[in-house]
Amino acid sequence: MNPQEIQIADYVYDLPDDRIARHPLAVRDSCKLLVANSKGVIDDTVFTALPELLPADAMLVYNNTRVINARVILHKATGAAIEIFCLEPVSPADYERMFASTGPVVWRCLVGNSKRWKEGTLSRVLDIPGVGAVTMHAVRKAREEGGASSLIEFSWDNPDCTLAQVIEAAGVIPIPPYLNRETEACDSEDYQTIFSRIEGSVAAPTAGLHFTDRVLADIDARGIRRREVTLHVGAGTFRPVQGDCVGEHTMHAEFIVVSRALIEELANEENVYAVGTTSVRTLESLYHIGCLISQGRWEGEVPQWYPYDPSHPNLSPRDALTVLADYLRKNGMDSLIGSTRIIIAPGYQYRIVHGMVTNFHQPGSTLLLLVSALLGDAWRDVYAYALAHGYRFLSYGDACLFTH
Repeated sequence: MNPQEIQIADYVYDLPDDRIARHPLAVRDSCKLLVANSKGVIDDTVFTALPELLPADAMLVYNNTRVINARVILHKATGAAIEIFCLEPVSPADYERMFASTGPVVWRCLVGNSKRWKEGTLSRVLDIPGVGAVTMHAVRKAREEGGASSLIEFSWDNPDCTLAQVIEAAGVIPIPPYLNRETEACDSEDYQTIFSRIEGSVAAPTAGLHFTDRVLADIDARGIRRREVTLHVGAGTFRPVQGDCVGEHTMHAEFIVVSRALIEELANEENVYAVGTTSVRTLESLYHIGCLISQGRWEGEVPQWYPYDPSHPNLSPRDALTVLADYLRKNGMDSLIGSTRIIIAPGYQYRIVHGMVTNFHQPGSTLLLLVSALLGDAWRDVYAYALAHGYRFLSYGDACLFTH
């Protein structure tokens, strides 16, 4: 199957509005868990049962990214409010350096009410805990991509403050647009996983929202190893597939960081379970990065269609990850830092991931394509079953455990 020829209409289902969860359950791990595989076997349980459902020799990999207050509200000299949605850092481009910055920084952003802000400086006085009043400024440096996004320089008048402190005070959590509500105070906690620690995402890796300390303790008690990767989720994760077929869609790039030690460990793993589609994309990208390096083609980003390229060397997972680990070692790098545009759709062959914990995804989305690449046509029966049995959908909804 050529994934570029897939008709996105074949991956659309009817999702009633009342099946979209607007808030999570009061106890995160009390949600329902649907268990299914590509053979069509479906079972119901609750999320606290997950540790017993994972193989005892499994490795569970989750995304440690943390959602930032990416919706920043500043004001014109007239007092008019302008919303700026921070998409990704430009200068410095490195996330860690960006959030530690104490001077001017540049982000790629979307600007709300853009026609109302043609020029001039936006500003706002912030009350930063432990610091006091700090004035933040924003200047548009350039427009990009036909005006869809802009390069915005942020600055503030206290060199003792980091961007992390400033943006925490100036912004709010950007909850998904399909929730059809404004951000509430509870989202600051509800929309973060308990293992979130590396700032950078504008959307949560929502499969991780179900985990609690007691579930992690049960996982540890079973001897299942837990490991972390970082993929900073971009706003593109919510973007509908463009065009009638998948080949017309341009996949968004996302920043990834994985330690060399984990890459070396993964080379010898046979039971890797990923928490969420972001972890899936990160782990599968590692394989393709090793293949790109073997061809002398690695330039810092996995191209969208590379997995389906006829020139792909199709190394074994062990060989590809060994190539990658050797490359990092020879270059004195303790971690892989790069980005990925990989699109995982029917016709894709999973190389690293054997199973995934995930949520129920939007109709016609690239995330649903990723799931269908694992389950095959069984995804239709799985989603129909979930709709018929009262499952809650999307970011704050119930969970799934899927295997080949």
